[in-house]
Amino acid sequence: MRTAKGLGASRVHVRSTPDGEPAYVEAQVDREDGEEVWWRASVPVVNAELGYRFLLETPRRRMWLNGLGLSTADVTDGADFRISTYDPPPAWAEGAVLYEIFPDRFARSSAHPITDLPDWAVPSDWDDPVAFGTPNGTKQIYRGSLWGVAEKLDHLRGLGVDALWLTPFFPAQSNHRYDASSFDFVDPLLGGDAALKELTAQAHRRGMRVIGDITLNHTGDAHPWFRRAQTDASSVEAGFYYFEADRKHYASFYGVPSMPKLDHRSEEMRRRLYEGPESVVARYLTEFGLDGWRVDVAQSAGRYGAVDLNARMARAVRATMREVAPDALVVAEHQFDASETLRGDGWHGTMAYAGFTRPVLSWLGADDTPELWGTPGRLPVYGGEEMVSVMRSFAAAIPWRSYTHNMTLLDSHDMPRFRSLVGSERQRLGVALLMTMPGMPMVFAGDEVGVHGALHNEDGRRAFPWDESVWDRWTLELYRSLIGLRREHAALRSGGLRWLHADKDFVLFERAVPGETVVVQVSRAAHEPLVAPFAASHLLGGPDLTPGAAMPADGPAFHVWSRV
Repeated sequence: MRTAKGLGASRVHVRSTPDGEPAYVEAQVDREDGEEVWWRASVPVVNAELGYRFLLETPRRRMWLNGLGLSTADVTDGADFRISTYDPPPAWAEGAVLYEIFPDRFARSSAHPITDLPDWAVPSDWDDPVAFGTPNGTKQIYRGSLWGVAEKLDHLRGLGVDALWLTPFFPAQSNHRYDASSFDFVDPLLGGDAALKELTAQAHRRGMRVIGDITLNHTGDAHPWFRRAQTDASSVEAGFYYFEADRKHYASFYGVPSMPKLDHRSEEMRRRLYEGPESVVARYLTEFGLDGWRVDVAQSAGRYGAVDLNARMARAVRATMREVAPDALVVAEHQFDASETLRGDGWHGTMAYAGFTRPVLSWLGADDTPELWGTPGRLPVYGGEEMVSVMRSFAAAIPWRSYTHNMTLLDSHDMPRFRSLVGSERQRLGVALLMTMPGMPMVFAGDEVGVHGALHNEDGRRAFPWDESVWDRWTLELYRSLIGLRREHAALRSGGLRWLHADKDFVLFERAVPGETVVVQVSRAAHEPLVAPFAASHLLGGPDLTPGAAMPADGPAFHVWSRV
């Protein structure tokens, strides 16, 4: 731990709770560095997870330091720092930049055109608008394919992307494919098995990874498992779902009948889907070259009434992946407080809707930004202090390495485009936060060239505009430069985070690793300047910092410096 000399700390102890009993170890001064004092203590780790916090004695009073910061009052264990002893996430994922692709809308293939459509599909031209909010919204097929994705990998490599996240590629009766009708093969509408194998091979040749998307909460009602279960109460598949006595009514995702909910009490269902080397989860890693999974609706899977097998499911998925592909990543969709799911040997991380997307949108959005997560009314409007407070609260509830392996995002296929919600000027501020804060930043295909999509999540799923004349070149260069900056500076990919200042209209923070400290200021409007406490050189061609001089106070704007 480091303290300012001005704080006057005379003694520091580390409090941990081995086997549930509070224990204190006194820290020693490790070194003094300018106006800072570094303290060090060794603490035995006797349990799978070590929770700890610091107790400081100063001339005025004693204080606790935990994940929420300093407190002069007693605190609970809930925000203690945590060290996990479970096997770590794959090394390649630390700070990786991900890119989400909705396969039907990314790219067609001239070499492998998709010509045959199923009866449910509504054919659409590439420039047709999305029929969002209508029955056709989930039925339109634009004929993008995995072959098309493979042919456009150089665009992604040029952007600086490390890994692709593909939304589901299983056959289904919708364009989003979260209602899988089989897990046995890749949808021929997307090019079939051969297309996925070619895509992963081509991505690997370029040093990129490919992550699939699987739903462990439900299948589609056209899935053979469900069809057999509904017609034959004596079948093994009958135990895969939650049926009422008449077998016509059953539990489903969000009450949608086309997505019947899986019952994780079934040993055979678990074996087929995610337990062991013969499962669906394992097979696409070993046979198709996938580098991991994003798990859909992870907060609900395995839960129904008094049944709660969610944590066991997460551990089982992780164990299967550890057995067949130890270098694979598993990230779960979780739109709310995911802290309980990140405190063990389950998910490596989750989608940081609650701890990143929502607070950023509350800071950069307008007064009339719609609420996107089911809460009544409009999205709350934050100042910078409130945004930082929310971010710290969610970060403090999980181990640091889970925090750094959360997927941070401004938008996705499940919400309107960030640009449409905040405007192009503030989009660049969101991108600055996305690419300089901890986590695995995710770009939804098209954000980098200025694609819009307002009012509805389906409208955000517009086809990628490959006519470069309509691209927003300024936005594309913004993404390239910030991704490049992140790749160039280890502090931005794997460094610690310290909030230096938060005010209504701007925030200031640093990312640091031994030997490098990067300081970031993001301002949504012009403001009173701070006085620079240190010298720093601007990394994007802006003004350098001189100790005692005013820092930039323009806005909307962002600045990134390297401390001298």
